[in-house]
Amino acid sequence: MKKLFIFDLDGTLVNSLYDLADSMNEVLRSHGLPTHGTEKYKYFVGNGTLKLVERALPEELRNDERISALHAEFAGVYGKNALNKTRPYDGIPELLERLKAEGRLIAVASNKPHAFSKLITETLFGEGYFDADFGKRDGVPTKPSPEIMQDILTKTGVSADDAVHSGDSDVDIITAKNAGIESIGCTWGFRTREELLAAGADHIADTPADIFRLIK
Repeated sequence: MKKLFIFDLDGTLVNSLYDLADSMNEVLRSHGLPTHGTEKYKYFVGNGTLKLVERALPEELRNDERISALHAEFAGVYGKNALNKTRPYDGIPELLERLKAEGRLIAVASNKPHAFSKLITETLFGEGYFDADFGKRDGVPTKPSPEIMQDILTKTGVSADDAVHSGDSDVDIITAKNAGIESIGCTWGFRTREELLAAGADHIADTPADIFRLIK
């Protein structure tokens, strides 16, 4: 069994879609711009909040200055909303506790800004719960670049061969491949089984319990 289990955050450990959608729609509404249904946000998220803002804007309004300005507004709104509706998916707390009980290391690798990622993990799971816990940090490329995985491996002292990464999107699967880590596509999140298979997921999990079974 693997020594280290790495997890994406949004769409894998927690369902944060409603708070992300509500926050971005609030910003759009304040500027008189069209808002989006929550389901659309499943395809806006995954590559960091800057990309979320870009995708939510009408195409003709997407320029660096406007994206940067609205991203700053989004950060302020989301900072107040991040834990309104966001909760762990059913079965996730039990899975994590089972892994910890067996002496496995657990880590978070998120494209969400580091401060927001830590706010969520420390509030919902507890401070210091994860052996490594990284969101998007300044100077570190977002997934699918493998740097975040390499930082987790370094911090935990585990080799790529002894790690597995679970996530709900093609970004997660490609990130794992780029880092030389085995991957599990999670179908309960924001994206589809077809996307995960097309990205080359090594395994598919339909429930959190499947992760333990697949790697046992």
